[in-house]
Amino acid sequence: MDQKNTHESVQLDPEATEKAVCARCGTTADGTPPTWTCSVENGRRSYFCDDCARANIRSIESRLDSSWW
Repeated sequence: MDQKNTHESVQLDPEATEKAVCARCGTTADGTPPTWTCSVENGRRSYFCDDCARANIRSIESRLDSSWW
């Protein structure tokens, strides 16, 4: 396979104190928890907390925009 990887790897600064905010309920967390769900809608990245993702898992798996659920 001679294909080049066009995706850049992103290194997160461990000292950075970025806050992730759930796009549905507004819950905040330090950094991006690995159990949260990430969705790209209209070119924008949105994060959903565990509770919101579990409550709407069928819609997420069906790839419906979050405005539908």
